[in-house]
Amino acid sequence: MKKWNKRAVLLSILMSSLVLSACSNNNNNQNNLEIGNKDEDLTSNQEWDKVFPASDAVNHRKITFQNRYGITLVADLYEPIDADGKLPAIAVSGPFGAVKEQVSGLYAQTMAENGFITIAFDPSYTGESGGTPRYVASPDINTEDFQAAVDFLSMQENVDPDRIGLIGICGWGGMALNAAAIDTRVKATVSATMYDMSRVNAQGYFDEMNEDERYEIKERLNAQRILDFENKEYERAGGVIDPLPDDVPNFVKDYHDYYKTERGYHVRSLNSNEGWNTTSALSFINMPILTYINEIRHAVLLVHGAQAHSIYFSEDVFNELEGDNKEFEIIPDASHIDLYDRSEIIPFDRMVTFFEEYLK
Repeated sequence: MKKWNKRAVLLSILMSSLVLSACSNNNNNQNNLEIGNKDEDLTSNQEWDKVFPASDAVNHRKITFQNRYGITLVADLYEPIDADGKLPAIAVSGPFGAVKEQVSGLYAQTMAENGFITIAFDPSYTGESGGTPRYVASPDINTEDFQAAVDFLSMQENVDPDRIGLIGICGWGGMALNAAAIDTRVKATVSATMYDMSRVNAQGYFDEMNEDERYEIKERLNAQRILDFENKEYERAGGVIDPLPDDVPNFVKDYHDYYKTERGYHVRSLNSNEGWNTTSALSFINMPILTYINEIRHAVLLVHGAQAHSIYFSEDVFNELEGDNKEFEIIPDASHIDLYDRSEIIPFDRMVTFFEEYLK
């Protein structure tokens, strides 16, 4: 029977934790990208290549916009087929290491079916979006990605700029809240099955990492920087572990069942393939997010599965939020991954009601 190393596997699974991807098995992670700046010449796929079926109740098209770092983001825009006048709008992204053809696209299309203009975007350096080197994550730039989405939506003729909300999923649930804390243009935020990426990278799953372990990781990652510079290419950390050891926890099996099977696999998804650049974890270890979420004045809805291994992130965030317009929807018997694509239990009706109330 194949055995698993709890410390290495939990921290390397990464859509959830960049950090110990540095401790994962990298034997098959040679699909690296050359270091260097390039002029962006983005080509997006105009064919429907999502992992979910297209809806005949919405119009869909690809759009692009730039963030304030000059990176061009590619997004899918969904709008109700009978849209008329200026409508409320929602920017959607996540999970961490996924692409817009997966979970965020499903969320965006479903909300458009219910009367909202939505965009699901690929974050900087991933998917069809621009930015070099590829496969980098950054707490600052990825927060900015949400704000750039608000810039874009605010300028659309059929969007009411005073009625814009955010939906973040998994690691992007934390990024959405981080953006909400700084961006006063946002009027309502939903964070679904969230992760705090800085916390999980700096402290490990379930906050089990101690200072010595964190120092060991920093030593390993900084040594990798030298190798990357010398080799002129970035080592990839590996996506969702595959093949699975026999005795991993259920949530690891759930990640595999989504990202590594026909259910959710996508050719551009980091989690489905070779994962992030190994050294991406460094900035998250050093730079906490969610520092000022207690200052969010608009409405926030947290959604999490009662059986999710990650629910402690939402529980702690909910306790930090202030005001009487903060809500926590717990889905009985649902796991973390159930809120990726199980439309029968994802509380879309609740989200619709929430945004209708606060984006009116």
